[in-house]
Amino acid sequence: MPTQYKRFNDISLSEVILNSAFLLSIGIGYLFALTNLYYTHQNRDGKAGLSISDIEAAYYGSQKQTRLETAINGIMEPNLKYKSDKEVILRWLHNGAGVSEYDSQVAPIVNRDCITCHSHDTNPSLPDLTNYAGLSAVAHGGAAGLPALVKISHIHLFGISFILYFVGKIFILSNINPIAKRIIVAIPFMAMLLDVLSWYITRLAPNFAYVVVIAGALMGISITLQIIVSLYQMWTRKTIPAC
Repeated sequence: MPTQYKRFNDISLSEVILNSAFLLSIGIGYLFALTNLYYTHQNRDGKAGLSISDIEAAYYGSQKQTRLETAINGIMEPNLKYKSDKEVILRWLHNGAGVSEYDSQVAPIVNRDCITCHSHDTNPSLPDLTNYAGLSAVAHGGAAGLPALVKISHIHLFGISFILYFVGKIFILSNINPIAKRIIVAIPFMAMLLDVLSWYITRLAPNFAYVVVIAGALMGISITLQIIVSLYQMWTRKTIPAC
């Protein structure tokens, strides 16, 4: 006798509500993640909006601006309490980013406006700006730091893997072609791994930024498809077990 696998028609209304709440929360969270991605990387190339050159600057580095300069000219500028502080930091960068000027002019600004987020204790995925060594590490136009990428990678892989697993666990209850289902649940995991690997390759070859974008798009499309199909089939089924 063939094994009878569970499908959406077999789950209770309580399970439908629980699954739907989870999928909607993930969907909304993903939209906020995309928004955060935009604000994190936009304007790194000195131009408004998000482009491939911004992704290149994030991982390979910018040949026109230091990493600190692109930050305070872009997403981090509103965090400065006074507009004049931006000019102080830029002048320090252009004058060689020395220790003495850091202690007297730059450190007070950074300690007041930046270290709430940029410290190893509060956010290990961001550059640590609590001391001169940490700030000087981003006071250049080089590639993204390897230790920082490793930190982000393990957080990214651990966290998103759980999300993909539970979204896929719900999606496999759908009634679609089995081969298509297997491909759809596998794509986001492969895309996530390709995305993370591409960060490291882009540090060496800036044109690989296109792969970062493509991998991210594949993961997003697959997650969106799984959520839409799951929600649609759960709420349009004809039989609902009374539980």
